[in-house]
Amino acid sequence: MGHGFGGLAKIRGIIYYRLSPFEQKAFAGVISKGIPNTFRRITENIFRVAPPFVISYIVFNETEKESHRMARKNPADYENDV
Repeated sequence: MGHGFGGLAKIRGIIYYRLSPFEQKAFAGVISKGIPNTFRRITENIFRVAPPFVISYIVFNETEKESHRMARKNPADYENDV
């Protein structure tokens, strides 16, 4: 069974056309298509993604403030200590 992964089965009747990775342009269209597409995707999804993060940050921040406030000792309880 000395076959590598992907060479375990023989499939007949299917023709694969592949382009060698050495013949492809790795960064083709990055400037002309990639940057505008990234900007478009961010603007489309910002209102779906940002509100949960903002709400989570506000809840966490207020919870931490309240925790620190409740953890403090009351100085009036120790006024008569000598």
